[in-house]
Amino acid sequence: MELQDYLLVVRKRWRVIVLVVLACVFLATAATLTSTKQYESTTQFFVSTTGSEDSVSLLQGSTFTQQRVKSYTQLLATPRILDPVAQSVGGDGAAIANQVTATTPPDTVLIEVAVRDADPSRAQAIGTAIAAEFPTAVSELESPAGAKSSPVKVTVVQPPTTPESPVSPKPVRNVALGAVLGLLLGLGVAVLRQVLDKGVKSAEDVKQVTDAPILGSISHDPDAQKRPLIVEVDPRSPRAEAFRSLRTNLQFVDAANHPRTIVVTSSLAGEGKSTLTANLALTMAQAGARVCLIEADLRRPKVLEYMGLEGSVGLTDALIDKADVIDVIQPYGGTNLWVLGAGRIPPNPSELLGSSSMQTLLANLVRRFDYVIIDAPPTLPVTDAVVLSKLADGAIVVAGSGLVDRDQLAHTLESLGSVGGQVLGVVMNRVPPRAGGQYGGYSYETPDDAAMRRDRTRVGRA
Repeated sequence: MELQDYLLVVRKRWRVIVLVVLACVFLATAATLTSTKQYESTTQFFVSTTGSEDSVSLLQGSTFTQQRVKSYTQLLATPRILDPVAQSVGGDGAAIANQVTATTPPDTVLIEVAVRDADPSRAQAIGTAIAAEFPTAVSELESPAGAKSSPVKVTVVQPPTTPESPVSPKPVRNVALGAVLGLLLGLGVAVLRQVLDKGVKSAEDVKQVTDAPILGSISHDPDAQKRPLIVEVDPRSPRAEAFRSLRTNLQFVDAANHPRTIVVTSSLAGEGKSTLTANLALTMAQAGARVCLIEADLRRPKVLEYMGLEGSVGLTDALIDKADVIDVIQPYGGTNLWVLGAGRIPPNPSELLGSSSMQTLLANLVRRFDYVIIDAPPTLPVTDAVVLSKLADGAIVVAGSGLVDRDQLAHTLESLGSVGGQVLGVVMNRVPPRAGGQYGGYSYETPDDAAMRRDRTRVGRA
């Protein structure tokens, strides 16, 4: 993945990233609030040698001391030091060992001892006991047999401090680490979801599958079942304008061989194919073209139901020569749109749609109409749309946002191309509307709206 791909992931999955960051910050805050406060008392020792009379002796003593302090830091965690300390302050020497940390700065003879405890007074008490016990223990261990004094001397240069504020937990650091960790985890989750999510939800997803043009993007309407013909019911709505934009884009597809017989299909059922077909045909008729809409979904026909037309006879009757196609075509209202319903459901839809009778019927209709729009079944469940694409000038594939994945869309396009069908383009359908409307809030202005705007202008000038 390139930088542009990561930016695209962040733009598409920002909600997931924010959610993970907030979760990590919440956990870090909760852990900080529930953690026991720890106070730290520090003590510093200086280790030196005695009896050095010249520079050579001083140098040897200094080297000896620097080598010794490494052992003394380990000595501070042994029972020789901590058992007497435990007897002095109470508790167990092994438990106190976990509270004591001894370090020595590089190239020095200093030993720094830090004692942590939930009680600041006890932390200082343990440090005080160590400050009293450690020099004595070193003196005893370093005294040669029969000697009256030790050549090594440990001096307390910084007595145990009194802790006033806790050193742990650190709220700001913990929350910041939680935010950074959440950001990294959020990005990881977002990238993982992007890799695993093969759903087609936007035009960018379609472009990953095919080079076919994207002819339009139709927003989702939860009331589409109640008012499928949005172009007629609410011609000024953003969805109706999107269908008109689709009509315009379709006019510029393959300008040299302008398609007149167009199959509309989808990969799966439920992607809004029939609703889109009816609205597209109606917008083309409203533009002055003579349009024939064929309900060629001979398994689950929906177009006549949406348009409120009679469906007792139709395409199947014409294909088996029981009726003339001109006699079964129904005009829709006062428009230039005529509709050929499916008729009776046959037992062999694919054979009928791929027959020479269907080819003859389409040729007859093309001579009478400017456009013949065919509502075909989904491509993946059945082969009807693939068969029809061989007889038509081109096919439009409807991709339902969030309903079809990239593999299914690719399989649909491959199936249409395998028989020589021309894919005119892809139409995104059921796309979630963006804030401010599909057209950025730019819409028709009613006379009442215009009057209110003029009134506000007058008031503002006054």
